[in-house]
Amino acid sequence: MYFIPEELDNYVVKHSEDEPELLQQLSRETYQKILQPRMLSGHYQGRLLSIISKLVNPKNILEIGTYTGYSALCLAEGMQTSGALHTIDINEELIDFQRKYFDKSDYGKQIFQHLGNALEIIPKLDETFDLIFIDADKDNYPIYFNVIINKLNIGGILLSDNVLWSGKVIEPIKKDDTATKALLEYNSLLKEDKRVETVILPIRDGLTISRKVAL
Repeated sequence: MYFIPEELDNYVVKHSEDEPELLQQLSRETYQKILQPRMLSGHYQGRLLSIISKLVNPKNILEIGTYTGYSALCLAEGMQTSGALHTIDINEELIDFQRKYFDKSDYGKQIFQHLGNALEIIPKLDETFDLIFIDADKDNYPIYFNVIINKLNIGGILLSDNVLWSGKVIEPIKKDDTATKALLEYNSLLKEDKRVETVILPIRDGLTISRKVAL
């Protein structure tokens, strides 16, 4: 979804950082071989994730929703050399695809894959995190928040993808549209919870940046 004219969007992308070669390869192979390639973060959003991570310079990163590993590699660009990135996905078929590209990168030994239900995996992780990215099933966004908030360090950043859901958040809700209902609840939760300060960026499908300010 374009929130500005496509021609202007193209200009924005052209005058932003170039997409690294490895991520170009990952993107091409995702579109060639993987179902629903539009789930990929892509060039522009990937560069945004990268620069946010570089500004935060996190020691530990948590990602909920790996898909083919594009966003994980972008986030890893800002990670400390002693840091770790934990990424969780429920799709077993993508594990080997992800690992191939992780190992081609400079961060392969720092990226740890977790297969299964994130709501079961997250409580078992001993680490706390400086940066968390949520890009998974929308129905569970409010639940994910309640599970991760105590694992996010003070001053840490929470990034949430797809929060505008192709504009559905301002349209009449269909009775069976549980994803939009959950996102409306989630967006309100971030706005009202005093532990975080939040800004929604109207780029791609909507990206929220939340900073933890209190326990």
